Amino acid sequence: DLQLQESGGGSVQAGGSLRLSCVASGIPYKTFAMGWFRQIPGKEREGVACMNTDGDTTYLDSVKGRFTASLDAAKNTLYLQMNSLKSDDTAVYYCTADWGVTRCAPFVAAIQALGPQYQHWGRGTQVSVFS
Repeated sequence: DLQLQESGGGSVQAGGSLRLSCVASGIPYKTFAMGWFRQIPGKEREGVACMNTDGDTTYLDSVKGRFTASLDAAKNTLYLQMNSLKSDDTAVYYCTADWGVTRCAPFVAAIQALGPQYQHWGRGTQVSVFS
């Protein structure tokens, strides 16, 4: 079974930085993608960043230039460096992963459509940005 464990959330002042980590265990193939999504109460889960083992990457428009994803394929670990954080970034951040993903953009769109129904989610980590 695929298991995902997020870490690195916390509370930070606007303009500050946080680094999230997600470790995946149980991925049966060397080619895979991992992604970060976030959700606030009352809203749908939205894709923030995705990267696959071929280096294909996609970001949510509102985080471009501020967030950077990096994937350590040998460790099955996805990082999300979040800089210049804003109050709008406050959310629970979830990690996901899957294999056979050749391009991130359609993968993110498909996962967004499924939301919590999708089978591969971590438990999430809270990110709170205060002014």
